[in-house]
Amino acid sequence: MTNQDEKIISEIAGHYREILKLIGENPDREGLQKTPLRAAKAIYDITAGYRQNPDKIATQAIFEHDGSRIVIVKDIEFYSMCEHHILPFFGKIAVGYIPKGKMIGLSKLARIVDCYARRLQVQERLTSQICKLLTTSLPNEGVIVACEAGHLCMKMRGVEKQESTTVTFDYSGKFVEDYNIRSEFLSLIKS
Repeated sequence: MTNQDEKIISEIAGHYREILKLIGENPDREGLQKTPLRAAKAIYDITAGYRQNPDKIATQAIFEHDGSRIVIVKDIEFYSMCEHHILPFFGKIAVGYIPKGKMIGLSKLARIVDCYARRLQVQERLTSQICKLLTTSLPNEGVIVACEAGHLCMKMRGVEKQESTTVTFDYSGKFVEDYNIRSEFLSLIKS
């Protein structure tokens, strides 16, 4: 951690201390004395995606590939924060693409998911950002991204629907043009 990181975390901690006071708590009581610093470190870690470059992640590991069939990485777990309430939402993402002479290192797909998820987000944008990045940075015939998540802003406040989940999709190329390829992806991620 750099001196700049420590300075930012210290400043965030000061704000958390003030929030504790505003909600009626005593930040000096035994259980809360270190809470502002712990919360500041947590939010800084949770938002690490702002300090990462998704384009750089995507282009670090692109290799020659002769195949032309769909490649899928599914069940990529993620944790993010709703930008409307700053409450967590989390779930799983599946990414598929049809190679066009190149392939991407599989771990880079998970890193790209984390890069975008570790920001204040909405699920719809998260899904779209992953799809757009891979569509433009990786030679391909099409990209598809499916995301299923539960949102604490719907579960612990507001409508309080405990079993609700949200599903979002985005796709490009052959996945737009060919319903059968899209269906193949959907059947493969459910198995």
